[in-house]
Parts: sequence; C-alpha cells; structure tokens
Amino acid sequence: MRLRTVLATVTAGLAAAACLSAAGSANAVAPATGTADTAAAHACSSSVSLDGFSDALDKTAFGGYFVGNLSALAVDKDGSLAALADRSYLFDLDAKTLAPKSVVGLAGENGAALDSEGLVVDRDGTRLITSETEPSIRRYSADGKILDRLPVPSSLLVSPAGRATSNQTFEGLTLLNGGRTLLASMEYAISGDTAGIVRFQTWQRTKGDHFELSAQYAYRTDDPILGVPEVQALPDGRLLVLERGFTSGVGNTVRLYLADPRHATDTSGTANLTGQAGVRLVRKTLLTDIASCPTLGATAKQPQPNPLLDNIEGMVVTGRAKGAYKVLLVSDDNQNAVQTTRFYRLSVRAH
Repeated sequence: MRLRTVLATVTAGLAAAACLSAAGSANAVAPATGTADTAAAHACSSSVSLDGFSDALDKTAFGGYFVGNLSALAVDKDGSLAALADRSYLFDLDAKTLAPKSVVGLAGENGAALDSEGLVVDRDGTRLITSETEPSIRRYSADGKILDRLPVPSSLLVSPAGRATSNQTFEGLTLLNGGRTLLASMEYAISGDTAGIVRFQTWQRTKGDHFELSAQYAYRTDDPILGVPEVQALPDGRLLVLERGFTSGVGNTVRLYLADPRHATDTSGTANLTGQAGVRLVRKTLLTDIASCPTLGATAKQPQPNPLLDNIEGMVVTGRAKGAYKVLLVSDDNQNAVQTTRFYRLSVRAH
C-alpha cells in the first residue's frame, strides 16, 4: 500500500540470511559476534534482535525500472530473493549482495497495471501475487504470464462491488500447512466490521494446484489506525504478523506479533464483526516494537520515533539458526525522497 497517512518454504534459501553483509554498503551492518555484550546491543526485545540492515538499493535503478516501492519478499526455489514492487514488477535479487539479477513486468488480463502487494513463490516456482485494486490473487509464470486467478469472497471486494475500501485490501500472503493452505490478510477492516478487526482469508489447494475458498478468521490490531501489511507462516501453523501505521510529523509505527489462527472462529459466514461475542479472534503476542530496536547507525530522512524506522511492508522467513527464525524485512519507499528502501535482518524466537 502507498502509505503516507495513516522471498517458498521456511527451510529454503538459508543463504538469504547472510544477504546483509557489511561489504559493498556503507550503511550495511556486520553480523553480531555472539558475545553477550554484542547480543545485548542488538536486542529489540527478549524475543527479537536486529542483526543488521542495508540501504544498498535505495534510489537505484535496474533494467529500466526504479528499484523501490518494495511491498513483499519471498525465497525463490534457487535460494534467491524475489522482491515485489507495488508498481507492477518483480525483481530477482542475489541473496548475498541484494544486487538485482532480473526484473519482470506484471499486468492484469487487460494489460492494466496492478497494485501488487502480496507474494508467494509456490512449490513449482510460479508466483502467487495479490493486487489491492479489486482485490485479486493471480498465479504468474516466472516470466510474468497469467496462469490462474483465485476466487475472492464478494464481501472483500472493493466498494461498490463489496465492502472493502480501495487501497486497504490484500496486503499479506503466505502458505501454511506444508503448502496446502494459502492465507491472505486484509490490511484494514471492511465496512460493517469494527475498526481494527481485520479479516484473514484462506484457500485450500485442490488438484492441479488450484485453490478454492476456505475458512476466514478475524484478527484485531492493537490500534484502529494500524493496518496489517504482511503475514508469514511458521512451520507449526502460527504466523508472524506485522502491524504498521504512519502519523505525519511523528513517523511510522511498526510492530511484530506472533499470532495463532488454529483455534480461531471461522468468520466466513459472519456478516458483521462488531465485537468478540461468539467469535474467537486470532490469538496474538507482541514480539517487539521495531522502534525499540537499536539504531545501529541508521539515519532517517523524516521524523521517526527511531531513525531505523521506515514504511516497513515486506517480510519473509529465510531460515532458522540457533533456535531463532531468520527474518528479512523491507521498507516501501513509495519512490519518495524522504523515505528509504531499507532491508532489515532479524533473529526471532517464537516461544
């Protein structure tokens, strides 16, 4: 989402965890040495530490495309990183250096541009990509050809076709249950639901790697001004969820949660979510507020509670080491001079 107001499995691509090396970027941060003092200096909370960050791609270009507007990440089958721009194009990045290797333009069936926000690389290497415009989820080949389009509940369509608000629909996308279940997160509440209650829609895989509509769950953000820009599945069925907002003159709020949809109520038949009575929400636990992370020398081009912060929008689990998940985040600079395309490397313990 172009926010101003308010890369396909966990074990694939362990090399991506080293993509933020100090070499080649004055803004990159070397990994922690493992000593107690260094570990403490990198801690964001008892569950999360900041291993490094990189601004190496900020305000660069490749193949005639601006390298920015990055809204989603995925680990590709070869271990490289897929990085989705919300202006209808998809980069392939080197996992170690972040250098772009190729770029593919995307479009809808009529050739129109997408507001492309969510990304999954499926087990066959095809790309499942959301667009906030309708919203929609399409399957693309690696060269950008449309192969399939998934059904979407009518209530989640943008008004007047449905009850969603333009630019506040499918942002996050992830595969659960060994790839059998696809989950997309709405960014904000739909009309008729209480502000702050966000619907998570799922699909079940069928023969031929198609997906059919399945259960839906309700997730409540900590504040109605916060939306959900990304979700990522863990092997046990839990989710990492980002909540994000922006306040002019203050900056961004970005928080990381551990959420569990496994015992939540299926709300696909619930017309209006106006309270918790009879509905078990997705349970969640705050892992960290990114504002609590050390700056590690980061600078900001506009006011921020912590200069490390920017419009963080993409997230992917790249592997696991020493009992912690390795998580890569990226910020969407909206092609704006006062925002930064920044990659963040985190270690996350999900107890």
